[in-house]
Amino acid sequence: MTIDPKTIDPAYGYFKEFAKVGLGTAGLIHQMREEVIFKDGVLPAKYKALMAALWGVSARCEPCLTYYILKAKELGASEAEVGEVLAIGSTMGGCVGETWALKAYKAFKEDKTSSIDCACDV
Repeated sequence: MTIDPKTIDPAYGYFKEFAKVGLGTAGLIHQMREEVIFKDGVLPAKYKALMAALWGVSARCEPCLTYYILKAKELGASEAEVGEVLAIGSTMGGCVGETWALKAYKAFKEDKTSSIDCACDV
């Protein structure tokens, strides 16, 4: 499954161009994601992607929460697992946390993409 990053946020259409002027940071961040989040270790990658999605909820970053929730889904996270993790966002964030958790759940349910690539894949 791959997402066209521009379906998450049109600004992502500039990653290749930005990579040329951004001192290579986009590629380095992508490499860190692949090594730290999207590889099984002591924790399975799907749980690490769910944690990253929860971070996106907390930071109120819709592109982040969308990307990581869809990546968690790709890695095998079930709707029940997504729901339980997002319940933490609602509990810890109150009304605001609930709103952002709902945005993440909406992304999981609607999943209008056919594939997922790192938003900064350059």
